[in-house]
Amino acid sequence: MKNVLTSLAVAAAVLTAPAAHAADKLLLKTPIAFSTALPGLGSPIPRVAEQLDLMSGGTLKMKIYEPGKLVPPFEILDAVSTGKINSGYTTAGYWAGKIPAAPLFSAVPFGPEAGEYMAWLYYGNGMTLYQEMYDQAGYNVKVMPCAIIAPETSGWFAKEINTPADLEGLKMRFFGLGGKVMQKLGVATSLLPGGEIFPALEKGAIDATEFSMPAIDARLGFHKLVKYNYFPGWHQQATVFELMINKDVWNDASEQHKAIIENACKASMADSFAEGEAIQHA
Repeated sequence: MKNVLTSLAVAAAVLTAPAAHAADKLLLKTPIAFSTALPGLGSPIPRVAEQLDLMSGGTLKMKIYEPGKLVPPFEILDAVSTGKINSGYTTAGYWAGKIPAAPLFSAVPFGPEAGEYMAWLYYGNGMTLYQEMYDQAGYNVKVMPCAIIAPETSGWFAKEINTPADLEGLKMRFFGLGGKVMQKLGVATSLLPGGEIFPALEKGAIDATEFSMPAIDARLGFHKLVKYNYFPGWHQQATVFELMINKDVWNDASEQHKAIIENACKASMADSFAEGEAIQHA
């Protein structure tokens, strides 16, 4: 009888184990706003995906979708919040039109450098305020910083800029709060995803642009169309990128998976900054 009970117990364990194991698995389907071919901008997220897989023993995976392949970059927030997708990688500065405070969590003109930004986020109540911003705006997302890069360039121009008056009347792609400053100087600003900037310059829809660090901008070929570059950028001393996860998915995740995601993103903050500094001065 003892052997029968033991056999039944083993059988029950074998039958129930796969179901429990399956329930613990999580696949994050993650559209991104920046190509993985762009160092510092998109390159951190494949490394995060690799760490999630390794640290979880394969129970936590991330499938990355290049910009526009699943969701357009500027629609990632809404798609994650509604549950159309369960995660996304982007930057809070893209949501200025929806949440006026959002650019404060991506880049601030003449603002904190990377070390100061991270100190504020992790030890100065920044993380609490970051999450509260989305909560109070009615978005059903869990957010965390997941990459940060070094100072960007001030912009690429077709003609020399010697005085503020030279900016007046320009049509320029510009990001975040810096765009507000440029508008005060008479610049007509617009915000475009990285992949749309070169065609806009080529067609004359914009006269000038800023996007990222010179090493990244060179990959996109801006220098072929607009020859004058000014560096460093006053408007983005450091730029933070975010991983957002649908809050229902986050709440259902195991504590182990939550810890793995948070620690992978925190490690990515240091790694991405080091990568940016390396290519900035190469």
